[in-house]
Amino acid sequence: MSDKAHQTGNNGLLARSLAAVWHPCSQMKHYEKFPLLPIARGSGVWLHDYDNKRYLDAVSSWWVNLFGHCNPRISAALRDQLETLEHVMLAGFTHEPVVQLSERLRELAPKGLGHCFYASDGASATEIALKMSAHYWRNSGKPDKVQFLSLENSYHGETLGALSVTDVALFRTAYGALIRQQATVPSPDWCKAAAGESAEAYALRCADALEQHLQQHHAQLAAFIIEPLVQGAAGMAMYHPIYLRRARQLCDEYDVHLIADEIAVGMGRTGTMFACEQAPTLSRPTFFQGGKGITPDFLCLSKGITGGYLPLSVVMTRDEIYQAFYGDEIKSGFLHSHSYTGNPLACRAALATLDIFTKDNVLVKNRSKAAYLNEIAIPLHEHRAVRNWRNTGMIWAFEVQSPHADFAQRCFALALEHELLLRPIGNTIYFMPPYIISESEMDLLVSRTLRIVNQLS
Repeated sequence: MSDKAHQTGNNGLLARSLAAVWHPCSQMKHYEKFPLLPIARGSGVWLHDYDNKRYLDAVSSWWVNLFGHCNPRISAALRDQLETLEHVMLAGFTHEPVVQLSERLRELAPKGLGHCFYASDGASATEIALKMSAHYWRNSGKPDKVQFLSLENSYHGETLGALSVTDVALFRTAYGALIRQQATVPSPDWCKAAAGESAEAYALRCADALEQHLQQHHAQLAAFIIEPLVQGAAGMAMYHPIYLRRARQLCDEYDVHLIADEIAVGMGRTGTMFACEQAPTLSRPTFFQGGKGITPDFLCLSKGITGGYLPLSVVMTRDEIYQAFYGDEIKSGFLHSHSYTGNPLACRAALATLDIFTKDNVLVKNRSKAAYLNEIAIPLHEHRAVRNWRNTGMIWAFEVQSPHADFAQRCFALALEHELLLRPIGNTIYFMPPYIISESEMDLLVSRTLRIVNQLS
């Protein structure tokens, strides 16, 4: 075996990574006890290391992979695009993939969202929406509307603007001195409902608290930003879609923008292409059942938009907002840019992803898959240590009562032994698998998670 081959084995790659790579959202010292997992290749829902051990990617590699690793159709689209145009700046130029993608998104998105502004990642999309909202109000003669509102336990990214509307104590402690703290209102998370209170009743009670805040502060508020239906980093907190309807009504009434952060929950993850489509719906939002939906003022998308292939994000907005920036003076234009805005390769990956949704009737098939997993997961759901089992679309979550203070790390390590990639949030285990997961793979995911829960409870 060559020296290079030795260096790229599991142990060799691990040592090289620890020496040269500063890994995200990590305490690097912890990797001495819980080593990094070197990945050599991916195929479908599976990741393989250099010893050819496999791991079912139950979290879609941080919620981005929709149609499996090395999907042949997305890969083919990228190979074709590589031979045509890899990149051109979007300031003063345009190209076919970005125009096609914008047109496709306009057709799919809630009615009235006709303008697309591109960036590279979810946090950047949040920054764009916040800046665009405040700048709109300044251009409209209301320069005092520069504050923002979010839900408690919200997460919207880790750049400074995004952190100002992110309610995670760890980040606020570390970086609070650098950001302008914004206000929060109670989360409609249905796990917080009082005994005997329905999810819908609790959501409406939280909406009343939102209304009280808007009554007092609307003159200074630019926008209310929200993760529709599921608050991801809060531990997959789920809530009734009636809250979306009330939030839209209240923002209209008090002249405040509504920003829908669908970075994690868009692209079919909650059962509809966009979570906003489910407002209002029937009593429990497991899948779209005929709601009329709402149109936010800004819709933020990223993660799954390219099927997990390339960094891309987009903020969609209404013509009224676009027109407020349209004029002769540069200062009234939207002053924001990224070097790789609207990258042709990323746009082509997104177009291939949208093609799969259409040609494979993905949303309908996902309903059957979700029903199947819910059925086979009854023993897990009813386990003595499992609390708050919940499901929205292709997202499942539950808490585990465990004596281990380091539950998340133990669960992650034990899952690898069982050929699973799980990434608990505290004591919350969640599944967000690629949509191509088969029934036999769901059987494996559920049965082995049950073993893990037995061992850690």
